[in-house]
Amino acid sequence: MFSLKQPKPTFKSYLLPLPQAEDHIASEPRIKKLEPVLLPGEIVVNEVNFVRKCIATDTSQYDLWGKLVCTNFKISFITDDPMPLQKFHYKNLLLGEHDVPLTCIEQIVTVNDTKRKQKVLGPNQKLKFNPTELIIYCKDFRIVRFRFDEAGPESAKKVCLAIAHYSQPTDLQLLFAFEYVGEIYHNPAKKVNGIDPGGGGASGQQTPLFETYSDWDREIKRTGASEWRVCSVNEGYMISTCLPEYFVVPSSLADQDLKLYSYSFIGRRMPLWSWNHPNGSALVRMANIKDVLQQRRIDQRICNAITRSHPLRSDVYKSDLDKSLPSIQEIQAAHVKLKQLCVNEPFEETEEKWLSSLENTHWLEYIRSFLKHSAELVYMMECKHVSVVLQEEEGRDLSCLAASLIQVMLDPYFRTIVGFQSLIQKEWVMAGYQFLDRCNHLKRSDKESPLFLMFLDCVWQLLEQYPAAFEFSEIYLAVLYDSARVSLFGTFLFNCPHQRVKESTEFAISKNIQLGDEKGLRFPCVWDWSLQFTNRDRLLFHNPLYIGKSAPCVQNGAVKTFKRSKKNYSSTLRGVPPALKNGIIGEQEFLPRRNSLILKLKPDFLQHTESPTGSMEQYFRDWFAKPVDLHGVILPRVSGTQIKLWKLCYFRWVPEAQINRGGSITAFHKVSLLADEVDMLNRSLRQYKSNSSLHGSCLELDQSRMYFRANSLNDTSGAPDFLSSSFPFSPVGNLCRRSILGTPLSKFLSGAKIWLSTETLANED
Repeated sequence: MFSLKQPKPTFKSYLLPLPQAEDHIASEPRIKKLEPVLLPGEIVVNEVNFVRKCIATDTSQYDLWGKLVCTNFKISFITDDPMPLQKFHYKNLLLGEHDVPLTCIEQIVTVNDTKRKQKVLGPNQKLKFNPTELIIYCKDFRIVRFRFDEAGPESAKKVCLAIAHYSQPTDLQLLFAFEYVGEIYHNPAKKVNGIDPGGGGASGQQTPLFETYSDWDREIKRTGASEWRVCSVNEGYMISTCLPEYFVVPSSLADQDLKLYSYSFIGRRMPLWSWNHPNGSALVRMANIKDVLQQRRIDQRICNAITRSHPLRSDVYKSDLDKSLPSIQEIQAAHVKLKQLCVNEPFEETEEKWLSSLENTHWLEYIRSFLKHSAELVYMMECKHVSVVLQEEEGRDLSCLAASLIQVMLDPYFRTIVGFQSLIQKEWVMAGYQFLDRCNHLKRSDKESPLFLMFLDCVWQLLEQYPAAFEFSEIYLAVLYDSARVSLFGTFLFNCPHQRVKESTEFAISKNIQLGDEKGLRFPCVWDWSLQFTNRDRLLFHNPLYIGKSAPCVQNGAVKTFKRSKKNYSSTLRGVPPALKNGIIGEQEFLPRRNSLILKLKPDFLQHTESPTGSMEQYFRDWFAKPVDLHGVILPRVSGTQIKLWKLCYFRWVPEAQINRGGSITAFHKVSLLADEVDMLNRSLRQYKSNSSLHGSCLELDQSRMYFRANSLNDTSGAPDFLSSSFPFSPVGNLCRRSILGTPLSKFLSGAKIWLSTETLANED
């Protein structure tokens, strides 16, 4: 019989294998398999393998190895290594864990250790040495560092030059949003995360974009501005290129008069209606009149028209914002100092004078100025029943911030998520705030100024003082600020609506895109949050302390009432946290200090009264002595201790400032659990009364619970290990020059007594 066994091999090799070569060959495919996730229209322009991302400042044991990729949208570091020292990450669906959008890059520094050289890279510059290190300074206070010790020197140089080139485009149409939209129009089947671009919201109630006549008409009806009308005189941007096609004007002003008056205003920016108080007072924005000879006559006619639109024919108060508030240049200088203090300054030079250095930035002083001046104008509308005109040179910078703050204080609708988004659309996007220049997307630093960040900071101050009055959380505000640095959304990409239409139409013609009846290309809208976050992650946008209430809604031209039931878990909370208790503010708190940026309010029509300033003081004193109406007017506390630094925004990327299982998120977590327990009880009661099926109840429960969920009633579990003062952001992998742990800064953030000496703090357990 034949044997079924395989014969033994007789060949014997006397050559020893090369283990190092085999290991190298085996490791290469792993690196080559690391590929970035690309969006439609996104292409890789350069990449380099065997790059080390620095995780800690004092050791390299946590560093990650991978591939550094530069695309026309972002820089992306791709690795198979797990992130050390991190137990949680808030995932953005557009950006990876180690990605940085090109428009978020502020400065690029290349270093050569051997030659002891470093260079700040600009566009179209040459690099005469091979870099061993790349440091990227970001506009959101991040610092990211990469090492090229094992990478090819030429490849490292090329990727550094590519990042410098693509992060500093010379033309608006070179921003990624144009390539993305062009690809979508050529291939309509392509979507990002299954969402079509251009809408005002991914699900639920849509955010009005105020691009149409009907959006403005609904806002008029919502506020009861019966003596105002929607004007279409600028349709096709025939009058002014920096105004929206539709806006609201007094009914007594004819279109022919508006056309005639427009020539006298800077930028032909005619007066714009912003909002109406229930007592009939209106909030109006207006640019300066450049025609000196016609100034008095035109100004008088505009004021008369505003007066006639008031049911009581009340006077008009004009606030000159250029004289009352800090300039955009002063705000930019304060922001630069704040960034240098929070991130760039070596700790050894600032540890003992940090608080005085913070004061010297003037950032908090300017926050106080805007809040205080807005509160004074709220008094004019609420108590004096007069219309307020915000006057500014061009009417598209300081007036955006002041008008928005006044409406947030007066109208509870703008303290909801949809209302707040519509406010930004109305007062910033459509009113011609220059996002392209002020956010410096094209790196033209002479026009940069963080007014939008200052607005979000002012809103955070109000949220901190009245947490139950706002539907959104501070996480929502921080994410909104980050979204302004992503060059995908048309919301924060242009200086005005006309620029979007003009530039996108030119781009469409160059790419042979058929627009049909559309006015320009439709860019993704930032309010489509499904583009960036999952349904569960978006639950962090909701404030668990918010107390819901029935709100008016306009449907088919009629005002109706609906109950906001979408995820308002705190609508059943009846208690008010101690932070909401009013204290009587001192008489001097609302009086202008010497050399203050705030001027006394002395309108002409009040000069004959006994004491206009005294009546204002009495109004504020009476308001702060009463319980807070969370669905009425809210006023800021502006004393020195009440204006705080927004730590989540400015310190979230600083590892040394992170407080593990500490910060405001711990209270957010606990309140979320309590609200979720109350919600569970309510649903159980409804199920018991209606005898509904268990499956349907569980499905409803799973879809609408809080981000932090109670395991059961009377849940006493502690805070998760991954919670920190930076939650939901992670500072791991983002560096700063403060390399000493346990600094007075971190202890100050955690509530340590700031008058203790450095030596005492260092010796504490």
